[in-house]
Amino acid sequence: MAMNFDQARLNMVENQVRPWEVLDGRVLDVIGNVHREDFVAAAHRQLAFADLCLPLGHGEVMMKPVVEGRVLQALDLQPTDHVLEIGTGSGFLTACLASLSAKVTSVDIHADFTVAATKRLQDAGFTNTSLVTGEAVDGWQPNELFDVLVVTGAVSSIPARWLTWLKTDARALIVRGQSPVQHATLLTHEGAGRYREETLFETDLPYLTHAEPLKRFVF
Repeated sequence: MAMNFDQARLNMVENQVRPWEVLDGRVLDVIGNVHREDFVAAAHRQLAFADLCLPLGHGEVMMKPVVEGRVLQALDLQPTDHVLEIGTGSGFLTACLASLSAKVTSVDIHADFTVAATKRLQDAGFTNTSLVTGEAVDGWQPNELFDVLVVTGAVSSIPARWLTWLKTDARALIVRGQSPVQHATLLTHEGAGRYREETLFETDLPYLTHAEPLKRFVF
């Protein structure tokens, strides 16, 4: 029997995302309206709404719906915000960010991710996204400042260069720490290089390339 995607999407929002303390109506509406099933590999289409990290290739994963909901809620996106996303992945979170903000610039190290996500976003009607292939930990450099930064992979520590890309009052959500216990951290730029930090929740994501912990030698 064919899957009822509309019902599955509603069930995901009501039975997974909302119970995980995601109560912002705008966020719930976006997660419920963006067709998540169109942003996963065809082989995983029936699992699009499961409480799982779905594999994307290159050792990367699509975050669980509950994590995406918490991330979007914490960022408190405004219609005038210009967002930088590091780690485009499938493009689903890009679509949600674009639904809540003025513009999204998204960078991913994997060219095939960039190409596939561009097509998915175009097919879904998004015109306020700009996707770039680049290595954002050590190499790629933007030519503007952003209101919001969101990182979809983990880092062992936050690259200092990222914080120079943020406007005053900007928010950044970054997952950092040692797997399997990493923490989603919200940083708010208070000006003059000062950042207020808030730990939101625990999770476990693959590390971005060049952001892995240093290997320790055991004698």
